[in-house]
Amino acid sequence: MATNAAVQKTDGETTISLIRRFSKRVQGAGVISRMRGRRYFARVKSRSVERKQALKRISRRVHIEELIKLGKIIEAPKRRGGRR
Repeated sequence: MATNAAVQKTDGETTISLIRRFSKRVQGAGVISRMRGRRYFARVKSRSVERKQALKRISRRVHIEELIKLGKIIEAPKRRGGRR
């Protein structure tokens, strides 16, 4: 969906007022808010991609637990979260 916000310079109008009028027209059309909303949009991952990532996480966790049991790596201390 294309939104055109065109303005024409009238006689005796300064370029600053023309830019101001154009900015108001763009803001009124909702272009800026739409672009800011789309800025950090992340596409929803497919079911198969989510499953693959979950399997990868599980296998990584199992591998790290195995290394901790063997004493090859030191277990990281648990983090305390939240307010005290």
